[in-house]
Amino acid sequence: MKLIIHRGTHEIGGSCVEISTATTRIVLDVGMPLVDAAREPFNSFSIRGKTVAELLSCGVLPKVRGLFEEAPGPQAILLSHAHLDHVGLLQHSRPEIPVYASKGTSKMMLAGALFAGRNELPRERHREIRSGVPFQVGDIRVTPFSVDHSIFDSVAFQVETEGRSLLYSGDIRTHGRKPLLTKNLVSEATRRRIDVLLMEGTHLGGDSLTGITEPDLEETILPLIQGAPGIVLAAFSPMDVDRLVTLYKATRRANRTFVVDVYAAFILHLVASQANISSPVAEQGIRVYYHQTFASTYVKRRMETIAKKFAGDRITLEEVLANPSSHVMTFRPSMVNLDFGGRLPEKSRCLYSYWKGYLKNPDWVDLQERIRTAGGDFLHAHTSGHIFINDLIEFVKAIGPRCIVPIHTFEPQEFLRHFPNVRILNDGEQFSPS
Repeated sequence: MKLIIHRGTHEIGGSCVEISTATTRIVLDVGMPLVDAAREPFNSFSIRGKTVAELLSCGVLPKVRGLFEEAPGPQAILLSHAHLDHVGLLQHSRPEIPVYASKGTSKMMLAGALFAGRNELPRERHREIRSGVPFQVGDIRVTPFSVDHSIFDSVAFQVETEGRSLLYSGDIRTHGRKPLLTKNLVSEATRRRIDVLLMEGTHLGGDSLTGITEPDLEETILPLIQGAPGIVLAAFSPMDVDRLVTLYKATRRANRTFVVDVYAAFILHLVASQANISSPVAEQGIRVYYHQTFASTYVKRRMETIAKKFAGDRITLEEVLANPSSHVMTFRPSMVNLDFGGRLPEKSRCLYSYWKGYLKNPDWVDLQERIRTAGGDFLHAHTSGHIFINDLIEFVKAIGPRCIVPIHTFEPQEFLRHFPNVRILNDGEQFSPS
């Protein structure tokens, strides 16, 4: 077994890992970078229209033989989850390479393509995987395991070949609504000794030793909704189904109606058959708002079927504003001008449920000023999608790997403070576990 991390040894995002034997090569994730060389946010719009050759020469595409350009390529691409820093470069890969991903990952990519200008997973390339069910690619045996992360149906991968076993954590946490997934992963993956644990370390080097759980966040949000004098605007990623559930439960406990946009409604519709979650219907305290971006473009974008699907549970902005203190509404900064005419309702409360680093974006800076002008408040109500440091230590000890290889971290050397058996690699460096 040979391992090469093409991107991710010293950065968060852009993950791309190659595992090979004498006859088989597979690639784990093909992520878009989150930052540039100066650790400034990566501008994904800057690469639109560029050729594969141009993207390879400027370093956006990792140089994996045959993955993007004409050459003998890997036999498979495996996707851990649908976040852009793990799937964002898939559309540039050679179309004949099959893509192994969970049903939920395919669904999230579809939703992202329809509502967020992203790329879906082509049906002809998709090979559906199921947690705990192994599959074979050449002489490599792969077993996916469901993990708790801030996007639906994420997985870790156990890779076995030539008498060696590697576990790729993907992005993982232990403080969400599915803590049993981690226990199951540890139990199943350690039936054989793990030679290499390829472990995400997003929080290492920071101060996130621990933090609140997703159920704790519900308890935090509940009084913020109950005590709000006016409308509550909830800013979060609808692909984070756990957060959708958290906000929905807190909203219902506060005796308010949860108003979701069509993007969030479509995600609820997609996952209802796989998860114990309410469909977006009025009988369950959920109404669907067609914000102006959707309402003015869905015919042109040939999304009439989706528009009709939620028409019976639709709510207008006039209905919401007639009784603002009875609603919690999914929200994004563009709605200030497009939907609210540049002026938010008096005493609006915005619950911001993203990473604080995004608040430097001009859209969020402007929104906070608009909230202040309306006499409202802007509150951070969030918990991480990544494993906290203390939980990471416990998880690694439970796995008991012979070797730990850091990935998805700016501070790989921080692993050395906690574990004796760490191998820090550089991007493009080949490693063969002994």
